[in-house]
Amino acid sequence: MRKVNFTETVLRDGNQSLIATRMAFEQFAPILEELDNAGYYSIECWGGATFDSCLRFLNEDPWDRLRKIKAIMKKTPLQMLLRGQNVLGYKHYPDDVVRKFVERAVANGIDIIRVFDALNDFNNIKVAMDEVKKQGAHAQGTMVYTVSPIHDIKNYQNLAKQLEDMGADSICIKDMAGLIMPQIAYDLIKEMKNTVKLPIYLHSHCTNGTAEMSYLKAVEAGVDGIDCAISSFSGGTSQPPAEAMNFALENAGYSTGLDAIKLKTINDFFKPLREKFISSGILDPQVLSPQPENLVYQVPGGMLSNLVSQLKEQNAIDKLDAALKEVPNVRKDLGYPPLVTPTSQIIGTQAVVNILTGGRYKMVSKEVTNYFKGEYGNVPGPINEEVAKIALKGNQPLPGRYADTLEPVFEKTKEQLKDLTSSEEDVLSYLVFPQETAAFKNWQTLTKA
Repeated sequence: MRKVNFTETVLRDGNQSLIATRMAFEQFAPILEELDNAGYYSIECWGGATFDSCLRFLNEDPWDRLRKIKAIMKKTPLQMLLRGQNVLGYKHYPDDVVRKFVERAVANGIDIIRVFDALNDFNNIKVAMDEVKKQGAHAQGTMVYTVSPIHDIKNYQNLAKQLEDMGADSICIKDMAGLIMPQIAYDLIKEMKNTVKLPIYLHSHCTNGTAEMSYLKAVEAGVDGIDCAISSFSGGTSQPPAEAMNFALENAGYSTGLDAIKLKTINDFFKPLREKFISSGILDPQVLSPQPENLVYQVPGGMLSNLVSQLKEQNAIDKLDAALKEVPNVRKDLGYPPLVTPTSQIIGTQAVVNILTGGRYKMVSKEVTNYFKGEYGNVPGPINEEVAKIALKGNQPLPGRYADTLEPVFEKTKEQLKDLTSSEEDVLSYLVFPQETAAFKNWQTLTKA
């Protein structure tokens, strides 16, 4: 009987996708022991937007949160999502910061680090992957899944081989927009299993209503693990429900290692929390319904929220359909990058600007200019040269890896903060989110500056 591993996402992506990562440690702490004993392969509990949200909204130290989770969960590996050279921020950081961040993440309790780059430019994950291995943690090399004329099964096979050659311990297919179709999931996993010898994990979202079907077909093709969320924080823009997938797979003759009784206990715990977030307005029930129109625009849930917010600020919500139609056009001009942080924000904002200014690229955002400069990595496909010319204004793209142009800053910043903190974790927090960290730590001299 073949085993299919389950990664539980309620503490990170389920939480992030449905309630913008607003679940505080105290709200989920009482159920951590049950989660630890439920039979999961791993618990995704850190990284992604958790770091930012802890500082900005929850008045928590993200490092302390991780340590407190680890103090209770001693059996099940803890997993995080890392944006490669972006770490957990929105720009590229020097290699010394990336290495130190990985080192401290492992030291504070992380066992598995899922490392990705928004453009699938693996030059931007090689330093992080190398450091994960050096620290003795599990390096899960990740390819971002998207749909375009240049993203086919052969493309993903090549990416899988690159990850294996980099020394990845496993591979994740990260389908952040819920775009992977059931038959494609089957065909892709089959071909990847013929290409690499590593375990393969599939991460998707229920945004468009097809994720459960895609998971089942991926399992039939030999996938080693799937990401799910306990049912009260599943569905919609989150992951498929853990309990339902568990029953379906066991019924089909697979082993999962999960304890169905414990899963019910866990879900009963989270049900009142879900109701609380609905009552407060943080969880909008609309995000719980499938939105298959996104299969046309390929817009992840978070990106759609940003588009709506930007248009509302400009009193132009009536332009939403026009902005959604412009997204694929901007994406094509930029060489078909996958729509994931930060490229989703870059493309979404430029699409809104194009619509509101009444002309395409009358104004070009700084981020689009930096994109064409190469500050986010190598562009996946052919670009619109005319648009690039407008954005670059006579400047040339940077040669090589952008991070190679960045000076080391960790030790320098540590010295700068020595009168305020002796914690390397505090230094890293400040490097990635300076204003938020200074405010959280009440570093008056820095907040005033």
